[in-house]
Amino acid sequence: MIVSRVISLTLRIAQFVFAAVVLGLTSYFLYQRNRYSVGPFGRVVFSVIWSSLSIIFSIVWAIPTTSTMISYGSDLVFTAGWAAVFGLLVRWFNRAGCGSAWNWSGFSLSRSNSCGQWRAAQAFSFLSLVFWFATFLLGVITYHRLSRRAAPRGSARV
Repeated sequence: MIVSRVISLTLRIAQFVFAAVVLGLTSYFLYQRNRYSVGPFGRVVFSVIWSSLSIIFSIVWAIPTTSTMISYGSDLVFTAGWAAVFGLLVRWFNRAGCGSAWNWSGFSLSRSNSCGQWRAAQAFSFLSLVFWFATFLLGVITYHRLSRRAAPRGSARV
């Protein structure tokens, strides 16, 4: 049980870090949009809101209790939300004239490289999706392991 708690805490810390990076980048995109009136407003607002919620819940759920590990339904909801964020960022990026969304050679956090910033936001949103899904899988495994342990021996399971 201690191993799954350590893995859960590690995944939550990674979720926090990735969401913070996406929040910082997308907030900067909002700043640029307000200043220069370019860029997708609704997509960026959704990304900011979703990464803010992810930061809050990753901190709250980092407390290693059994109930935070087996509430895997919420982890699946956050996985779907990060898939939406990733899809929205990729869809706008394909129209931005920065090349293919799958060409990661221009990855950058520099303020002068907006295409690289979009690539970074996409990359970290995808990593966040992967880590929320890993937490979901850990919750499923933990739930089934605990339910097997709680079942009395010799009783027939229906």
